[in-house]
Amino acid sequence: MRISRRKLLTSGVTLIAAGSALAWLYNRPRSIDSLRDLLIDPNGILDLPSGYSYHILERAGALMSDGNPVPDAPDGMGCFPGANGQWILVRNHEIREGQTADSILAYDPERAGGVSRVVVDAKSGERLSSNLLLTGTSRNCAGGPCTEGWLSCEEIDEPNHGYVFLCDPTAHSLQPPRRLTSLGRFAHEAAAVDPETGITYLTEDATDSAIYRYVPENPNRPFSDGTLQALKIADTDHADLSTNRRIGDRLSVDWITIDHPQAQSTPTRHQAQAQGAAVLSRGEGMWSGPRGIHLASTDGGPIQRGQIFHLDIARSGGKDHLSLVAQAEDDNTMANPDNITINPRGDVYVAEDGSPPNLVWQMKPSGEMLTVARNALNDGSSEFAGLCFSPDGNWMFANLQKEGLTLAIHGPFNS
Repeated sequence: MRISRRKLLTSGVTLIAAGSALAWLYNRPRSIDSLRDLLIDPNGILDLPSGYSYHILERAGALMSDGNPVPDAPDGMGCFPGANGQWILVRNHEIREGQTADSILAYDPERAGGVSRVVVDAKSGERLSSNLLLTGTSRNCAGGPCTEGWLSCEEIDEPNHGYVFLCDPTAHSLQPPRRLTSLGRFAHEAAAVDPETGITYLTEDATDSAIYRYVPENPNRPFSDGTLQALKIADTDHADLSTNRRIGDRLSVDWITIDHPQAQSTPTRHQAQAQGAAVLSRGEGMWSGPRGIHLASTDGGPIQRGQIFHLDIARSGGKDHLSLVAQAEDDNTMANPDNITINPRGDVYVAEDGSPPNLVWQMKPSGEMLTVARNALNDGSSEFAGLCFSPDGNWMFANLQKEGLTLAIHGPFNS
């Protein structure tokens, strides 16, 4: 069912900038009054501002075009251009145990995680078809798009799992797994590829996580031979990125090599920290944009409610720099940022996975921040996941994970 929005959005919040236009400070109360610009959805699913509408693309358990049921726990997603006026959504499923969809094509027949695909009409946003792409993986959480397809990350560290898998958005049926061992084995969360260098940046969901990058020997073959590295703050060993930081902090970065990326005896983050790598509390969403890489710590900061960093990638042989551009600094601010995406205009969108109600925020380069959506199901306790935009910027897609819903949201994102 499509829900229309007619009331004008009457106010926004200008945030305190510190150091640059990227320095956003979350400062909007989470009280009922702060959400007055969102119109109440009579169906109790998604509250949106005026001018926005949504509809449900798929529900967990419904049959897809290939005869398989839509798996539970939809998580990270990416959107790719398709043929004949279509968009292609590639969608992770954060499932560990259960029955795999196909024991022959499964990466591991004792695991039920994987990736599915939804074909959407570019004008109407309606679902045209859907099918599985990958099965037999474990806790496919986030990931990221790249020129070769969709990178799906296993958020787990267990024998033979904790890898990134490459999926083909154009495949109409379940495919054999393409495991990218070059990107290391750890509790992968998200991946973002810099298109100019072919370097893949990676986050890790652990309380003492590292921030990684994979540097290929040949940028035209980004997942072949290369080197896995971890971020270190220059001239500082074991820097704690999640405590005692201020918005606007800009830190010079070095990169140190992980000698044993498969982590058969020592986790990659412990290998990195033994060499002085920086520590980030629960690295989560990551997305590549025109100004570099944005990434989130879901529980970093002074009150453990989250931070957002920006990695400025040097283009002329100098050092990269990591800046803290946002963090929650009191109890009336954001709750645990998770997925991040960037629309074609360059605006950053953040999905919450914290205390209800879980929200989606739009952060503009000017410093303005707006509430874009509120999960109205079950008091908003379920996390938003899978934020991504259609290539033309007219559609935003999102998942309500616990309820197993994939939503298409239309609105004036380009205005």
